[in-house]
Amino acid sequence: MYRFLLTRQWLILALLALVMIPTMVELGFWQLHRHEHKVAQNSLISHNLKAKPVPVAALTSPGHTVPRSDYWRAVKATGTYDEKHQVVVRRRTSTDGSIGFHVLVPFDLRGGGTVMINRGWIPTADDQRAFPDVPAAPKGEVTVTGRLKADETTGSSGIKDLSDLPDRQVMLINSAEQSKLLSRPVLGGYLEQTGPVPSGDTPELIEAPDDSSIGPHMAYAVQWWLFAAGVPVGYVVLARREKRDLVAAAAAAADAQAAPAEPGTPEPAKA
Repeated sequence: MYRFLLTRQWLILALLALVMIPTMVELGFWQLHRHEHKVAQNSLISHNLKAKPVPVAALTSPGHTVPRSDYWRAVKATGTYDEKHQVVVRRRTSTDGSIGFHVLVPFDLRGGGTVMINRGWIPTADDQRAFPDVPAAPKGEVTVTGRLKADETTGSSGIKDLSDLPDRQVMLINSAEQSKLLSRPVLGGYLEQTGPVPSGDTPELIEAPDDSSIGPHMAYAVQWWLFAAGVPVGYVVLARREKRDLVAAAAAAADAQAAPAEPGTPEPAKA
């Protein structure tokens, strides 16, 4: 009674099930890896934010690529802001989602060297191609604390680096590009300022990255694996239902053939 499984319709269904099972299992492992990545990232963020700040020059140098292990590392820098060469970074969002600029300023370190500092967010001007009003940076020598960040690239950020931008506006925070503009070496990566807090809270300091949420990836992984387990179960249920229907149809046909003739029905003529 299971010969119907060899029909074209059921063979296609079986083939589809054989494709779906490993695909769903793989999707489950993909979500599991995303969960593990998120957990590891949260641990790294928490550890690096709580670490005692170290001089930024101890972790990076001109041309240095900041490794993932140093992302968000608490750092400090003592020197002076070079406001003359500050630029703004386009299409950046504030804590409430408003679109504006990040203020990027070269910071000349005591003892030599320059690091780029992201002072925070400001709103756009009425004319987005005009340079916005940027709150003045502290004068003289200051000590700035912040989080070490890696240079932004189109590949790592997904932001397209446009070439026809207005003067002193950029799309990406990249030490190599700023080094070309300044005509002097710049430490790799940049410092995302956390202190001192600017007067009037502007520029708006960038919020610390979230190190508590792990997202729904583990739940999604379990769902995909349950779906994978449900495919063969569903196939068996459908097959048994099809068999039951075929058996019922066959029984009904047999009963119809075996039923006696109704009273008053003439007998078939005999030769």
